[in-house]
Amino acid sequence: MNSPTALNKRGIKIEKWGQKFDSQKELDFYERFILKQVDPKHVSVHPKFVLAKKTVVQQGAAINSIRYTPDFIIYDDFMHILHVYDVKNSFGIYGIDNGNRIKFRLFAMHTGVPVEAVVVRKHDFKAACIGVTKQLNLTGKAKTPKPIIRNDVFYNWKEATNY
Repeated sequence: MNSPTALNKRGIKIEKWGQKFDSQKELDFYERFILKQVDPKHVSVHPKFVLAKKTVVQQGAAINSIRYTPDFIIYDDFMHILHVYDVKNSFGIYGIDNGNRIKFRLFAMHTGVPVEAVVVRKHDFKAACIGVTKQLNLTGKAKTPKPIIRNDVFYNWKEATNY
């Protein structure tokens, strides 16, 4: 399957800085906005979270666990989560599908911090928290504010919502 759909997720992995990145855009975001601005001890690349454990239901059938691996997490000096970033190609259905949205909501319920979807541009990036009740205007059709545009990670994630 080579069509550009939300189901086509098998891109070329890039290894650099001792890390594996899922795409060139993800590496660009790391190099331009994280590596130059944040102490490496305050950054986690592709940490794994179990949002729901594997469960055995009636008659011995098993339901797989639900796991989520954000692209980057930024921590403060006390190792509290400041930002959870997931780099996407767009805010539309091809960039963020329903499966992503559900995992983002479960992650926010699990950690207390929502996931910020990030679309990398030439000189900056757009960010919007996904799954919160007062979400920014991702389609351009609503009257709510559009995703925030940043060139640094020094902001409160709440700015990427409509609260």
